[in-house]
Amino acid sequence: MNTSKRFVSIDLLRGLTVMLMIFVNNGAGDHIYATLQHSKWNGMTLADCVFPSFLFIMGMSTFLSLRKFNFHWSKPVARKVFKRAILLFLIGLGLNWLDMAFDGRPFDFGHLRIWGVMQRLGICYLLTAVLALSLHRPANKRGIDLGFVSIIIVGLVAYSAILLLGNGYDYNVQTNILARVDNSLFGWNHLYHKSPVDPEGLVSTISATLHCMIGFVVMEALAAMSKEIQKMKFCLVLALIFLVVGCILSQRLPLNKRVWSTSYVFMSIGCVLAVLGLLIYLVDMHGDASAPNRYPLLKSFGMNPLALYVGSEVLSIVFGALGIKNGAFHLINSVIPNASLAGFGYAFLFTAIFAVLGLLMYRKRIFVKL
Repeated sequence: MNTSKRFVSIDLLRGLTVMLMIFVNNGAGDHIYATLQHSKWNGMTLADCVFPSFLFIMGMSTFLSLRKFNFHWSKPVARKVFKRAILLFLIGLGLNWLDMAFDGRPFDFGHLRIWGVMQRLGICYLLTAVLALSLHRPANKRGIDLGFVSIIIVGLVAYSAILLLGNGYDYNVQTNILARVDNSLFGWNHLYHKSPVDPEGLVSTISATLHCMIGFVVMEALAAMSKEIQKMKFCLVLALIFLVVGCILSQRLPLNKRVWSTSYVFMSIGCVLAVLGLLIYLVDMHGDASAPNRYPLLKSFGMNPLALYVGSEVLSIVFGALGIKNGAFHLINSVIPNASLAGFGYAFLFTAIFAVLGLLMYRKRIFVKL
């Protein structure tokens, strides 16, 4: 796979992920299909696969980005890494504030939620980039730093111990270690309240960062391969291994996005690797992905993920606060009596808004980057 195709494959995978992120986040009504909702606690749905997929892809992109600098610290690299991480975190805080402001509480900073999707992306990116720049030393024939892999393994084992020994699966804010740590450090008023733990809280960010680091290592292995069929086989075999290990671990460590359990890491990575292997087969082995008129929809989402995702969050807040979401849903529901299908239709139309915007930006070569 040449450099161009390799980047296109990642863009397509990222595009599919961002499109699904927008779709599953914008269901409407009280009867949303279960697979399009996040699991309340233990379990894993399609919606639960989306965010970890983006973290995994971010790890892959981090490898490609830092490789240009030979994984060495310099002032420009440090400035780029820390600037991006800080901006991602601040954008997340801004979204949380906007939601609070439209709720009529623009100055209620005592209840501003600290964590969120963008904040987690910023922290995971920062930790992965800093570790890569500080410790990365390719050490085997595939160019993979085994020390980096060791950090991942030790981290996953340690996090599993935290969950098991700290009542990490307790559906109780008083006893769950993740909830206790977040409450102690940040206070109840600054956390997510629809589950006992903040799903993007501090402790589970350990596991989420390892998720990003695994994406980094997988991309390093793929970059060392010269043939597309090697890459496809590698992704599919690794996907099978991750899925099997995830199933085994889930017997003792249940799948749980809220606490970002170790089994959840393996299962979600197995799923995204399977999709990546399929994309390599369809795109790199049997398609001219570099042609500008091929896969424009996925490319448009994949090359402007930040702008489209943040834009969707802003519009979702506005639509919800102004009653547009409920009004649109009831209008659709009057045409489609099935409430679940009507909610699906609303999510589809909402996502279509950003599909049009993304295509326009793609055709005008407008790409928003940090």
